[in-house]
Amino acid sequence: MNEAVSLVTAMLAGGVLGAIFFGGLWWTIRGALPSTAPALWFLGSFILRAGIAIGGVLLVTRGDWRNAAACMLGFLAARAAVTWITRTRRASAP
Repeated sequence: MNEAVSLVTAMLAGGVLGAIFFGGLWWTIRGALPSTAPALWFLGSFILRAGIAIGGVLLVTRGDWRNAAACMLGFLAARAAVTWITRTRRASAP
């Protein structure tokens, strides 16, 4: 039971980390494109997002490969969710 709770917690934490990472990427693209200095947006955002994601994964996994796998599943699920939520409707072809 304790191991199952650990895996579920790791998966949920991976989902939160993925939402922060990919949501931050979406926010960066929307802010950087009209900006006069988009390189600073992308560089700063990447450093911040990568630091949060790597630090969070290291804290969550605690060196256990099963926690790492569960965390990665949550991270990838968050990627799919953020992609679905932030998609734009394509113009239908005439």
